[in-house]
Amino acid sequence: MSSSANPTLDAVHTSTVDSPVGPLSIVVSDRGLRAVLWPDDDPARVPAAGRSDGQDASSAADAITAAVATQLAEYFAGERTVFDVTLDPVGTDFQQRAWNALRSIPYGETVSYGEQAERMGDKKKARAVGAANGKNPISIIVPCHRVVGRDGSLTGFAGGVDTKRFLLDLERRVSGRSLL
Repeated sequence: MSSSANPTLDAVHTSTVDSPVGPLSIVVSDRGLRAVLWPDDDPARVPAAGRSDGQDASSAADAITAAVATQLAEYFAGERTVFDVTLDPVGTDFQQRAWNALRSIPYGETVSYGEQAERMGDKKKARAVGAANGKNPISIIVPCHRVVGRDGSLTGFAGGVDTKRFLLDLERRVSGRSLL
């Protein structure tokens, strides 16, 4: 993952793709995918996603947008278990570490917030990890939906708990694993 040095100066381009969980907004910079946002996402949750600059997207942004749309469609069709688009999330160093840890959770598996914190080196930071996950700008592709409560409960998720359940059920069906 990269992080933009000055995200306020970056031109971002937004497009919308349909999905089984509703329309998703894809936000890209010329460097990579900045965000995948939910239909009712609070703009304050991911402020660095910015707003579309109103200009035509560059060829780099167009290519990234097309790759994201294709890979999301393949994911929802059960044909893709790993994403390989270039990412450009904006966040603190701790958030970047948490989001990188999310990317290491295999398709069809879940971990608790405590397990994610332990993988990051400090099992006492489960709440901080949960807060960082809540700011994850790249839903689905950076799979914060794979993190559950210590008892396996489906806890907070920007797309809603029903959407989290849908995504986990999809991965369970495709992988043949029991997630909860």
